[in-house]
Amino acid sequence: MSKPVTGGAHSHERLESGERLFLSGDEAVAHGVRLCRPAVIAAYPITPQTVVVERLAEMVEEEALDAEFVHVESEHSALSLVMGSAAMGVRTFTATSSQGLLYMAECLPYSAGGRFPLVMMNANRALALPWNIYGDQSDSLSQLASGWIQVYAETAQESLDLIIQAYALAEHPAVRTPVLINLDGFVLTHTYEPVRLPAQALVDAFLPDRFFCRGHAGNL
Repeated sequence: MSKPVTGGAHSHERLESGERLFLSGDEAVAHGVRLCRPAVIAAYPITPQTVVVERLAEMVEEEALDAEFVHVESEHSALSLVMGSAAMGVRTFTATSSQGLLYMAECLPYSAGGRFPLVMMNANRALALPWNIYGDQSDSLSQLASGWIQVYAETAQESLDLIIQAYALAEHPAVRTPVLINLDGFVLTHTYEPVRLPAQALVDAFLPDRFFCRGHAGNL
C-alpha cells in the first residue's frame, strides 16, 4: 500500500479495479466520480475542495476519464452549466465549498425543482463574517430547504462509496433529485486513509445506462 503521487505525473489510468490506495477524502471523491463516468464536469476551485478539481482535471488529461472538463469563471456558472447538461440527459459533476455554495444559492432550488439528477460534492467550511476557512457545516446547513438531498461522509471510504450511491439515487426514476455529498473541510478532505476502489464493472452494473429528465414547462 502506497500513498499516490499528488502531482500531475500521477498516472490514474494504471489503477486496477479493486486496488487499495492511500487517499485523502478529496482524492477518494475524485476516484468515485471517475468510476461513475460523468461526461461533463464543471467546477471553480475553492479551498478545501480544490484537490477534487485538480485530480479530476488530471484524470481527463491522462484520458483515464472520458469527460468534458469545463473551466468556468464562478460557482454560479458551474452549477448552471451542469444543470444544462443534466437537462440533456448527460451525467455531470461539480464541487464547491463555503462561499462557493452560497454563490450557487440562486440555482440550488431551481435544479431541485427541475428534478435535475445532479451530484455535487461540498467541502464543509465556515461561512464568512468574520473570515474563516476552518471546517464547519454552516454552509450546507444554510441550504437545507433548497430541495437537495444532503448526505454527510465520515471517512474517505464513505466519500467514495457515497458518490457512487448518490448517482444511483439522483438518477432513479422515483427520486430524480440532486444530491449534495458533504465532507468536513480539512478534517476529512485532507486526511489520508486506506480506500478500496470497487471494480469498474460493478459500478457500471450498479448505475443506470442513461436517464431522462422529465417534467413540464413549469419546472424545466
